[in-house]
Amino acid sequence: MSVTPETSTQRSWLDRFFKISERGSTVGTEVRGGVVSFVAMAYIVILNPLIIGGFSADQASVDVLGGWLPNSQVAAVTALTAGVMTVLFGFVANLPFGLAAGLGVNSFLAVSVVQDVTWAEAMGLVVINGIIITILSLTGLRTMIFESIPQQLKTAITVGIGLFIAFIGFVDSGFVRASGQNSPPVQLGDGGSVTTWPVVIFFITLLIMAVLMAKKVKGALLIGLVFSTIVAAIVESVLHLGSSVTNPSGWSLNVPQLSGALFSLPDLSLVGQFNFGAFERIGWLSATMLIFTLFFTSFFDAMGTMTGLAKGAGLADEDGNFPRLKSAMVMEGVAVAAGGATSGSANTVFVDAAAGVGEGARTGFAAVITGGLFLLAMFFTPLTQVVPLEVAAAALVAVGSLMVAQIKDIDWSELSASVPVFLTITVMPLTYSIANGIGVGFISWVIIRSLAGKWREISPLLWIVAAGFLIYFARGPIESLIG
Repeated sequence: MSVTPETSTQRSWLDRFFKISERGSTVGTEVRGGVVSFVAMAYIVILNPLIIGGFSADQASVDVLGGWLPNSQVAAVTALTAGVMTVLFGFVANLPFGLAAGLGVNSFLAVSVVQDVTWAEAMGLVVINGIIITILSLTGLRTMIFESIPQQLKTAITVGIGLFIAFIGFVDSGFVRASGQNSPPVQLGDGGSVTTWPVVIFFITLLIMAVLMAKKVKGALLIGLVFSTIVAAIVESVLHLGSSVTNPSGWSLNVPQLSGALFSLPDLSLVGQFNFGAFERIGWLSATMLIFTLFFTSFFDAMGTMTGLAKGAGLADEDGNFPRLKSAMVMEGVAVAAGGATSGSANTVFVDAAAGVGEGARTGFAAVITGGLFLLAMFFTPLTQVVPLEVAAAALVAVGSLMVAQIKDIDWSELSASVPVFLTITVMPLTYSIANGIGVGFISWVIIRSLAGKWREISPLLWIVAAGFLIYFARGPIESLIG
């Protein structure tokens, strides 16, 4: 009898360990997917320092005592934590997800938390949040909550995330902007028209990717990213657009050019700079409310993102569950704590990794590639700034279109289910939060389904989680009551 290529003895240890062939992928596909995920996520190395760090006390988010986090140090620990945790996630969970500093949590820390505590104390709260999530994951409670979510809502979460990341892409590219007026709140480009070269580059990139995907060209997203980055660099060298900080028609974050030294040693001084003094500074009740807010944002944001990515990769079963679910949730909790311990903010599964999934990544080997590139990025920070955000944003829109396609699996005939599903899908992009969409979906599901006489079909855990979301959404008045 002849031996087929699928025979385990013929497969490499890499293939066997990550189950690459079993999941219908190849080593080359995983490498491409890992590279594309990194390219789509790399902006966090530049953006995270802009949110929680600064170049001086006058240009930073200062804490209650006037302390601040140096930009270069934040960039270094952002790349370090993303790299280490993504590599570990790939080996332990064997899923093609990238992890990095979550934009929801870091913004919350910079805008709200450090008004009352120091940065070290704020990061201590993040560590506690990660420990709680890890414990819930280890005990299986987090998995039980995940499994209690109806399939209709799981599909809605995937579709909502597709719209969400597409909206992120449109906003990051400048194709959609805030109008500065009450009606309409957003507009196309500048005053309803496209007037800048970066937006044109975004649109060209999106068209290239769409055509290559339609022709089923392998590496469509990667080809689009590389080609458009070269085009962007040529445009910049001719027109000298610069940053949008100095030129309204410039690039929104990364200017596609190389300047200065390509190599530098990372400054990791922020590693370990956290403490638990927030409980003494603001009291146990106030500190607990901050942890509660961090917990709900991290817990359900990551759960929703993993649901969407797993379905996009074709790894989820008919109930929305996917391989090594518990391991993935444990590692994500560890990443949250690790982000606090390194002062880079909570690390979580990054929705932008959908770009790698769209490229065909199906295993943890892609995550190992992504993580390895983040570790290299610590030493080659200028290279992470070559790809303009407008180009990376096009990949998000392209992948978003693939995820939204799963809307066909939703049964819209029963209103007691379709209304919560609709709210889940729409609230995510409209409020710029995966957790908000999930929360509104859970609350509306238990209320509408119960009043429609279907309360027996609702898991008790879903009731508990919905009640928790009610507290989460009412945290403002609650914090005011407790002072």
